[in-house]
Amino acid sequence: MSDLRLEELSATNVVAANTLTLKPGQEQFVAPVSHSIAEAYVNPATAWPRVVLDGDEVVGFIMGNFDPDSPHDEFRGCIWRMNVAADSQGRGVGRFAVTALADEARTRGFDRLTVMFEPGELGPEAFFTAVGFVAIGETQFGETIAALTL
Repeated sequence: MSDLRLEELSATNVVAANTLTLKPGQEQFVAPVSHSIAEAYVNPATAWPRVVLDGDEVVGFIMGNFDPDSPHDEFRGCIWRMNVAADSQGRGVGRFAVTALADEARTRGFDRLTVMFEPGELGPEAFFTAVGFVAIGETQFGETIAALTL
Protein backbone atom coordinates (compact mmCIF):
# COMPACT_ATOMS: atom_id res chain seq x y z
CA MET A 1 0.00 0.00 0.00
CA SER A 2 2.76 2.44 -0.79
CA ASP A 3 1.15 3.92 -3.89
CA LEU A 4 -1.99 5.38 -2.30
CA ARG A 5 -3.50 8.50 -3.80
CA LEU A 6 -6.82 10.31 -3.95
CA GLU A 7 -8.70 11.05 -7.10
CA GLU A 8 -11.89 13.02 -7.55
CA LEU A 9 -14.94 10.83 -8.13
CA SER A 10 -15.50 10.70 -11.88
CA ALA A 11 -17.05 8.66 -14.68
CA THR A 12 -13.77 6.76 -14.88
CA ASN A 13 -13.83 5.44 -11.32
CA VAL A 14 -17.48 5.60 -10.20
CA VAL A 15 -18.29 1.98 -11.08
CA ALA A 16 -15.31 0.69 -9.11
CA ALA A 17 -16.24 2.92 -6.16
CA ASN A 18 -19.83 1.73 -6.26
CA THR A 19 -18.81 -1.94 -6.21
CA LEU A 20 -16.45 -1.83 -3.21
CA THR A 21 -17.08 -4.94 -1.10
CA LEU A 22 -17.05 -4.62 2.68
CA LYS A 23 -16.42 -7.32 5.26
CA PRO A 24 -19.52 -9.33 6.21
CA GLY A 25 -21.63 -7.44 8.73
CA GLN A 26 -20.22 -3.99 7.92
CA GLU A 27 -22.95 -3.11 5.43
CA GLN A 28 -25.34 -2.20 8.25
CA PHE A 29 -23.01 0.62 9.34
CA VAL A 30 -22.43 2.31 5.97
CA ALA A 31 -24.74 3.55 3.25
CA PRO A 32 -23.87 2.39 -0.26
CA VAL A 33 -21.49 4.56 -2.26
CA SER A 34 -24.33 5.15 -4.72
CA HIS A 35 -26.14 7.16 -2.00
CA SER A 36 -23.04 9.31 -1.54
CA ILE A 37 -22.78 9.88 -5.26
CA ALA A 38 -26.36 11.13 -5.34
CA GLU A 39 -25.74 13.39 -2.32
CA ALA A 40 -22.59 14.79 -3.93
CA TYR A 41 -24.55 15.89 -6.97
CA VAL A 42 -27.40 17.29 -4.91
CA ASN A 43 -24.92 19.27 -2.77
CA PRO A 44 -22.04 20.02 -5.15
CA ALA A 45 -21.02 23.20 -3.32
CA THR A 46 -20.27 21.37 -0.06
CA ALA A 47 -19.59 17.72 -0.99
CA TRP A 48 -16.04 16.43 -1.46
CA PRO A 49 -16.23 12.87 -2.93
CA ARG A 50 -12.92 11.06 -3.54
CA VAL A 51 -11.77 7.55 -4.30
CA VAL A 52 -8.61 6.09 -2.82
CA LEU A 53 -6.46 4.28 -5.32
CA ASP A 54 -3.63 1.84 -4.72
CA GLY A 55 -1.87 1.98 -8.05
CA ASP A 56 -4.77 1.82 -10.50
CA GLU A 57 -7.15 -0.09 -8.20
CA VAL A 58 -9.94 1.67 -6.31
CA VAL A 59 -9.60 0.45 -2.71
CA GLY A 60 -11.64 3.06 -0.86
CA PHE A 61 -14.09 5.93 -0.99
CA ILE A 62 -14.41 8.96 1.27
CA MET A 63 -16.79 11.89 1.07
CA GLY A 64 -16.39 14.97 3.13
CA ASN A 65 -18.82 17.79 3.65
CA PHE A 66 -17.58 21.34 4.07
CA ASP A 67 -20.35 23.75 4.97
CA PRO A 68 -19.17 26.48 7.36
CA ASP A 69 -22.68 27.97 7.41
CA SER A 70 -24.48 24.80 8.50
CA PRO A 71 -26.70 25.41 11.53
CA HIS A 72 -25.45 22.04 12.88
CA ASP A 73 -21.86 22.06 14.14
CA GLU A 74 -21.41 18.37 13.34
CA PHE A 75 -22.10 18.98 9.61
CA ARG A 76 -19.75 21.93 9.07
CA GLY A 77 -16.58 19.94 8.40
CA CYS A 78 -17.25 16.23 8.48
CA ILE A 79 -16.69 12.80 7.05
CA TRP A 80 -20.01 12.04 5.44
CA ARG A 81 -19.18 8.56 4.12
CA MET A 82 -16.21 6.24 4.09
CA ASN A 83 -15.83 2.74 2.67
CA VAL A 84 -12.66 0.64 2.41
CA ALA A 85 -12.59 -2.59 0.41
CA ALA A 86 -12.63 -5.67 2.64
CA ASP A 87 -9.25 -6.95 1.45
CA SER A 88 -7.66 -3.52 1.92
CA GLN A 89 -8.82 -2.95 5.51
CA GLY A 90 -6.05 -2.86 8.08
CA ARG A 91 -3.49 -1.74 5.51
CA GLY A 92 -3.58 2.04 6.01
CA VAL A 93 -6.20 2.97 3.39
CA GLY A 94 -8.69 4.41 5.89
CA ARG A 95 -6.02 6.33 7.78
CA PHE A 96 -4.72 7.73 4.48
CA ALA A 97 -8.24 8.84 3.48
CA VAL A 98 -8.97 10.49 6.84
CA THR A 99 -5.60 12.28 6.80
CA ALA A 100 -6.26 13.57 3.28
CA LEU A 101 -9.72 14.82 4.26
CA ALA A 102 -8.30 16.46 7.40
CA ASP A 103 -5.65 18.19 5.27
CA GLU A 104 -8.38 19.48 2.94
CA ALA A 105 -10.38 20.70 5.95
CA ARG A 106 -7.34 22.62 7.26
CA THR A 107 -6.78 24.30 3.88
CA ARG A 108 -10.41 25.43 3.99
CA GLY A 109 -9.92 26.95 7.44
CA PHE A 110 -11.58 24.30 9.58
CA ASP A 111 -10.07 23.44 12.97
CA ARG A 112 -12.21 20.36 13.60
CA LEU A 113 -13.48 17.39 11.64
CA THR A 114 -16.48 15.34 12.79
CA VAL A 115 -17.90 11.95 11.97
CA MET A 116 -21.12 10.20 12.95
CA PHE A 117 -21.51 6.46 13.21
CA GLU A 118 -23.70 3.76 14.69
CA PRO A 119 -22.16 1.99 17.64
CA GLY A 120 -21.78 -1.75 17.27
CA GLU A 121 -19.31 -4.60 17.42
CA LEU A 122 -18.51 -4.55 13.68
CA GLY A 123 -18.89 -0.78 13.38
CA PRO A 124 -16.20 1.83 12.72
CA GLU A 125 -15.80 3.15 16.28
CA ALA A 126 -12.46 1.41 16.94
CA PHE A 127 -11.06 2.74 13.68
CA PHE A 128 -12.13 6.33 14.30
CA THR A 129 -10.80 6.20 17.86
CA ALA A 130 -7.47 4.84 16.56
CA VAL A 131 -7.08 7.78 14.15
CA GLY A 132 -7.77 10.33 16.90
CA PHE A 133 -11.51 10.97 16.98
CA VAL A 134 -13.09 11.45 20.41
CA ALA A 135 -16.80 10.96 21.13
CA ILE A 136 -18.46 14.32 21.84
CA GLY A 137 -22.15 13.48 21.73
CA GLU A 138 -24.97 11.55 20.20
CA THR A 139 -27.50 12.26 17.45
CA GLN A 140 -31.23 12.05 18.06
CA PHE A 141 -31.05 8.63 16.35
CA GLY A 142 -28.46 7.22 18.76
CA GLU A 143 -25.44 7.60 16.48
CA THR A 144 -22.15 8.64 18.06
CA ILE A 145 -20.77 12.05 17.09
CA ALA A 146 -16.98 12.13 17.29
CA ALA A 147 -14.54 14.94 16.58
CA LEU A 148 -10.91 15.26 15.56
CA THR A 149 -9.15 18.50 16.43
CA LEU A 150 -7.03 19.61 13.48
